[in-house]
Amino acid sequence: MDHSTAIYQLESNVRSYCRDCDVVFATATGAILKDINGHGYIDFFAGAGSLNYGHNNPHLKHKLVQYIQQDGVTTTLDFHSDAKSGFIERFERVILKPRGMAYKMQFTGPTGTNAVEAALKLARKRTARTSVAAFTHAFHGVSLGALAATSNMDKRRACGVELSNVVRLPYDGFFGPDIDSADIISTLYRTPGSGYEPPAAIILETVQGEGGLNCAHPRWLKKIERLCRDLGALLIVDDIQAGCGRTGTFFSFEAAGISPDIICLSKSISGYGLPMSMVLIKPEHDCWEPGEHNGTFRGNNQAFITASAALDFWQDRSLETTISDNAVTMRAALEKLLALMPAQTAQVVGRGMFLGLKFNNPHTASRLSRACLEQGLLVETCGPASEVLKLMPPLTIDSKTLSLGLEKLQQAYFSIMTVNSLQGIA
Repeated sequence: MDHSTAIYQLESNVRSYCRDCDVVFATATGAILKDINGHGYIDFFAGAGSLNYGHNNPHLKHKLVQYIQQDGVTTTLDFHSDAKSGFIERFERVILKPRGMAYKMQFTGPTGTNAVEAALKLARKRTARTSVAAFTHAFHGVSLGALAATSNMDKRRACGVELSNVVRLPYDGFFGPDIDSADIISTLYRTPGSGYEPPAAIILETVQGEGGLNCAHPRWLKKIERLCRDLGALLIVDDIQAGCGRTGTFFSFEAAGISPDIICLSKSISGYGLPMSMVLIKPEHDCWEPGEHNGTFRGNNQAFITASAALDFWQDRSLETTISDNAVTMRAALEKLLALMPAQTAQVVGRGMFLGLKFNNPHTASRLSRACLEQGLLVETCGPASEVLKLMPPLTIDSKTLSLGLEKLQQAYFSIMTVNSLQGIA
């Protein structure tokens, strides 16, 4: 049976990415993917943000192979293990302590949505309140609790049951640049008779990855944090995609100077694309009873090994400097491409190495994504109408490959504009 038969006859209709990309990938190193025929593709997708350190990072791979070869235990649920204790100690020493952060670490099931489920459940338990507040264009996962906090209608329609106990709030910029939605939210919660009762928690992404690379201003984040304190609600930051360096610092909220009560991490926390998910909890909120939230694969020791090794990148400021330099290169290339487009065609969105082009015509992003694939560049789209072409190369990508990928993006845009011209399409 060939690959196409396996994909189109045996795999469920739920498949998505492979519908627009029929390439069969075989190997990968750094920022380069190769298909079964040996053709190379520059990866500006990075496993949807789970491969911030690139494919098969040699430092992480060495530690993983070494651990496997010595018959290191694979899974331990939440039994003690050298791998888990090693990660906990290193994370506290390398990440938390230098930032003056004090958190307990909860290891959940292996997906980001499980981290969100745990965070929401804990907030409700801690406050004895049932509702939580989430934002427009938010994405927090597709299991029922996380899906209730997610705004994507396509995802919500698939659940088959009522999604309740979530109040929807306007994200920063939702009403345009001249209206501060944090002030509106504060008025709603502080005004008697508004019908808005204090929630158990307010959950947010500082940069909405799936929602279209919408960025919250630090001042807006501080206002939301202050509101949480006044309401006795917990502030949950979903840093699953924007964290682990994607926006420039390990946590995406560092520049805002806020102190979330709960932080959700997954995707690149393992460093190698291995399933791992973690919830950081301020000690005063860790009111779990033993086993109240569990999962067989919460003790993925191979992920602990690579996650510990990935922390080597954060022992000094060199990776942050690299991310900053790469971000400047990426934004400059996008601004240059924008200048070649007709006025009011698109705008640059996002921050750090979490950037994209938001098109007024939502079909343009999808067409450009397909054209990029033809040029040998892997990208994805995001936003409520898939109107944003989203760029997420590995943080460790070398400058030559990054520049080549950006050149391929420009070539892809010219190719679709040439087709438009030939077809007489504006």
